Amino acid sequence: MSIYPAIREILFKLEPEQAHQLTLNLIGLAGRFPPSQWILRALYAQPADEVDFFGLRFKNRVGLAAGYDKDATALAGLGSLGFGHIETGTITPRPQPGNPKPRVFRLLEDKGVINRMGFPSRGSEFAQNQLAVGKRMSIANILGLSRPGPIQRKRFPFVLGVNIGKNKATPNQEAAFDYLELLQNFAPYADYIAVNISSPNTAGLRDLQTRPYLESLLAELHAQRLLTQKEIERRLPILVKLAPDLSPAGLEEAIGVIIERRMDGLIVTNTSLSRPGLGSTAGKVSGGLSGAPLNELSEGVLRQAVKLVDGRMPIVSVGGIMTPEDARRRIELGADLVQIYTGLIYSGPGLVKECVRATRVSRPG
Repeated sequence: MSIYPAIREILFKLEPEQAHQLTLNLIGLAGRFPPSQWILRALYAQPADEVDFFGLRFKNRVGLAAGYDKDATALAGLGSLGFGHIETGTITPRPQPGNPKPRVFRLLEDKGVINRMGFPSRGSEFAQNQLAVGKRMSIANILGLSRPGPIQRKRFPFVLGVNIGKNKATPNQEAAFDYLELLQNFAPYADYIAVNISSPNTAGLRDLQTRPYLESLLAELHAQRLLTQKEIERRLPILVKLAPDLSPAGLEEAIGVIIERRMDGLIVTNTSLSRPGLGSTAGKVSGGLSGAPLNELSEGVLRQAVKLVDGRMPIVSVGGIMTPEDARRRIELGADLVQIYTGLIYSGPGLVKECVRATRVSRPG
């Protein structure tokens, strides 16, 4: 019998952002010690068939969506819950506080959440330090007499994605500089890079999904990626995350550019500005909607994306996956991988194991 309902009752007495930070701190603490890691793996890890996408091997199809561990502070603990991949971020080049609080709202009647975080980030340098293997200082280091060796990145038992976004103060005309800087910074550490141009909580960010901006941005990222791959001596896949609120024509245009510019994968979808039949009074606040109310919309975008992509790149489905049945359905609809987040808030870490078990399926036909 799961004890999470009792834990959730305690957490839900706290403000949402406070509860999230407490949970993240505890998971991060558990990840520092092998015995607690072992206990978490024993409780939650689920054997599954490995799968290969983007030139990477995933131990299962279930990942943690960006936004949960924004600054890469609790990856070891989160990895002990059995995820096949974890996407940290969104990380911005320079530290920024995000939008004013309160900025996270639970929709209890709807099993949803609205957030208007606005990319709070400790910045690129902080996150890089979290992902690098620490080196002992020597007299030669201090005196500057030794040559810096290659960056040693931490190794995790899951695929690590780094989700990147521009700073709020950076105008769209200069956004490429932020993304290029982040790609260079995290190429040595990430297994893949996820380009976030679809959050609704940074003014004007979603304009980067339109052809004039998107063509230029992705062309520059691809060119920089080719140079960076020579330095890190391995392939670096780039995925692009899109919004659920694009029109059918807008989605077709964006996916066309993503394919033309030789990106490696598609993530659908981010949170939504729509408010489909919410019963919660908090449903009227501004921000991006996630959780159960997003399920139908995200599934609809996935269906369109599968047709438009037509097998030319893998697709990651995220948004509204609250049950193992939801996860299984996304795979059956054509997604290659799934990501969860809000479902963890309502169902607890046991949802990971259940979704892993549910997605060990073969597609019809």
